[in-house]
Formats: sequence, structure tokens, C-alpha cells
Amino acid sequence: MDNYNERIRKQFNELTKRQKLVAKYIVDFPKEVAFQTSKQLGIASETSDTTVIRLSYALGYSGFSELQKEIQATLLEDASPISDPIEVLRSSSKSLKDTNLIQHVIEKDSSYIRATLEQLDYTQYKKAVDLLISSEKRIVIGFRSSYGPANWLSFSLNIVVGNTFLYRGEIEDSNYLLSLVDEKTLLVAISFPRYSKETNAFVKAAKKKGAQVIGITDDELSPLGLLSDIMFKVVAPPPISLKGTTPTFALLNLLITGIAASDEIKVQKRMEDYDQTSDDFSPFTNQ
Repeated sequence: MDNYNERIRKQFNELTKRQKLVAKYIVDFPKEVAFQTSKQLGIASETSDTTVIRLSYALGYSGFSELQKEIQATLLEDASPISDPIEVLRSSSKSLKDTNLIQHVIEKDSSYIRATLEQLDYTQYKKAVDLLISSEKRIVIGFRSSYGPANWLSFSLNIVVGNTFLYRGEIEDSNYLLSLVDEKTLLVAISFPRYSKETNAFVKAAKKKGAQVIGITDDELSPLGLLSDIMFKVVAPPPISLKGTTPTFALLNLLITGIAASDEIKVQKRMEDYDQTSDDFSPFTNQ
């Protein structure tokens, strides 16, 4: 299937005058387009967000999100004829035998972190931090490759705000946990391909009981993306379960840092109490 450059090249003469302005801008400035909203792209190309969306449809995409995702993937990773993400990873790793692997990983991970954090909407980020602080209860959920980040997040939230539960699937009583959910509950869900059906089912059930949802995933149109009240997108090429780990933790760390930096009295008191408890109890202290 043609990439976005080829689609633009082949269909350029059939586009409207305003769509051509957007298309030309995309070809000339893909790095900027990779992290702009449709509205920002419309302003930059001296058109409108409506024109951007119509161009996306004209090029055969489901919307600007799909077009942008392809641009991001193209910039972050060299094109490969191998369609299987694991084979892509294996192939790229083999090609690094004679290069500085450490430097390569540093550069790649840095680019994924930058791409993920630079496209954040600050208003949404601030709203998420406020919700994480003000909610009475917090539940964190993530399975398979998302379990590690979910476990770290729940542990960290209990340090800075407390009253956070990690839903661990089969070993938990999901009905009991859902019975605790109400309008003052915040659910933080992490999900990447292949998306867990159990995550989606739990999120849907929690939303029915009034919980708000912060979703961390790879696509606005993913199952979790469509269910989230606030959504943060991790930008990384496939397999995102492997290459998306570093930017995912960077995003979670940004949320925790935002909470810890808050002037909220409850946050500062919670952290002081945690430090005091750590000082009072240590399994290595001589009795």
C-alpha cells in the first residue's frame, strides 16, 4: 500500500486548491505535522482544520489521526518490507551488529520520549493531574505488556496521594472492586495492541457507575481511546509493547512529578507521612 507521500504524489492533481496547500505543507514539513493538531496544521498551511480532514479522506485515510500516525511511524523508523512487528525488531537488531548499539538505543528511545511528550495537550495534562489529586479513589488497570507500567503507577500514586488500587485480573474480585466505584472514582487504564478485552470490559463497567477514565494508549481511535475522558497517546513504532515502554514510563513519570510538585496540602502531607513511616519501619534496623 502506498505511503502518504506516494498518495499525495499520485492524487495531487485531483485535489482542490486548498487541499493542495495542506498536502504541500505535509510533504515539506512532516516533522511539524507529526505533532500538530488538525487545527494547527490548518493554520500553518493557511487553510482550515476542515480542509485538513477532507484531505485525509481524499487520500484514503479514516481521518487525520490515521494520516498523522503514519507520518510519525515513518519519521521514527526506517521503512521496512517486513510486515510482522517482531520481525521488524529482529531485522533492525541484526543490522546493528557493527554499530554502537548503546548509542542507537539512546537516540531511538530519546526520540520516542520527545515525540510522546511534545504532542501532549497541556490543558488535558493539567486536568489529569488535578483529577489524580482530587479523586477519592483511584484504580489502575493494565495487562500483558501494560502490567509493568500499571504496577509502577499504582505504587507511585500510593506514595503521593494514596487510596489507589491495582486491578490484577484473575486474582482479584472484579465485582467487589467495581462495587467500590462511583462518581468520585478515577480509573487509569493502559492498553496497547493487542488490546486486552478484559481492560475494555472493566473500563466500560466503571464508566457506567460514573467513574472518569484516563486512558494511555497508542491511538485515539483504539478501543481504550474511544472510552477515555482524557487520553494520552504514546508515540512509538511497532511493536509498541516493546518500543513503547520507555515513552510510556516517561509519560507516567510526568504525571507523578506533576502531582508531587503540587501545592495541595493533601499531597504534601501524604508524602511527609510516607517518609515518616519509612523512617519508623525498616526490616534492617537493629532492635
